[in-house]
Amino acid sequence: MIDETMQLQGAMTLIVRRADGDIETVHKDNIIVNVGFDFIADAIGKSASRPSVMGFIALGTGTTAAAASQSALVSELDRNAATYAHTVGTKAFSFTADFPAGDGTGAITEAGVFNAASGGIMLDRVVFPVVNKGADDSLTAVFTFTMS
Repeated sequence: MIDETMQLQGAMTLIVRRADGDIETVHKDNIIVNVGFDFIADAIGKSASRPSVMGFIALGTGTTAAAASQSALVSELDRNAATYAHTVGTKAFSFTADFPAGDGTGAITEAGVFNAASGGIMLDRVVFPVVNKGADDSLTAVFTFTMS
């Protein structure tokens, strides 16, 4: 019997570079939300009115647990353009966004990948213990997705 099950696993890594040179790293698995699965189906199958590509990472301060029914961050703080990366022949792809000093400052507790600079479709959401990003700190957010 052939097992043709497909899974998509997501994980987020935040790298905070403090003004004093210290580095803080946070890694946590995330969930693909229902509208994210709808996005995947439409991106693969629709011949017209296909959704815009994922290309933004948003940070927020909401602490509500991640749930499949969510379609936005609870309390979005900032959103920046992300770079997509995939190596042909592999089953992983990623989105990376930088939040330089003065951008995205605050007590960050949630993040997600979106397909628009504002609003748009949220692919996934993750909630994590507070990461305090000071005005002089920079932050890199990396979302990695692995298919199996």
